[in-house]
Amino acid sequence: MSRIGNKLISVPDKVKVNINGSTVVVEGPKGKLQHVMPSAIAASFENKTVIVKNIGTERTDKALHGLTRSLINNMVEGVNAGFTKKLEIHGVGFKSNVQGKILNLSLGKSHPINYEIPEGIKVTVTDNTQIAVEGIDKQLVGAVAADIRRYYPPEPYKGKGVRYSGEQIRRKAGKTAQSK
Repeated sequence: MSRIGNKLISVPDKVKVNINGSTVVVEGPKGKLQHVMPSAIAASFENKTVIVKNIGTERTDKALHGLTRSLINNMVEGVNAGFTKKLEIHGVGFKSNVQGKILNLSLGKSHPINYEIPEGIKVTVTDNTQIAVEGIDKQLVGAVAADIRRYYPPEPYKGKGVRYSGEQIRRKAGKTAQSK
């Protein structure tokens, strides 16, 4: 029995849910998302709630029960309110800006880094060092933020790099001169 899978998903008034066989389509004020459920999982929409049921008997079916419920819940939340990940750039001379569908990053390397922003994602830059990644698909928002962070992860000696907003970096002590 999956505790997460058995929770009901409440649907706000502005959001429409349509379930055709194994396909779930969620439409709201921010956009439209679609998900194909595994064959061992069934869902129904009644009285502004979505109920996800496990009809399989295998161990993997139990795992997919909770996963499918979380994915549908994230779809409902995404089309209603959307998701945001915030990044901060730390370092002297490190900066970023958006030009059309390209995010330009100057991260102390010999060349500028141009990241092509995927469809369905909105990236905004404030103060040249604060990046906000917004969208309706939680997985895509997290993947874009992780891709941007991967260009220069925060290093532990000076703390330079791209980090999530609020992320704590454990600093290490540098080398010290030894006396003979």
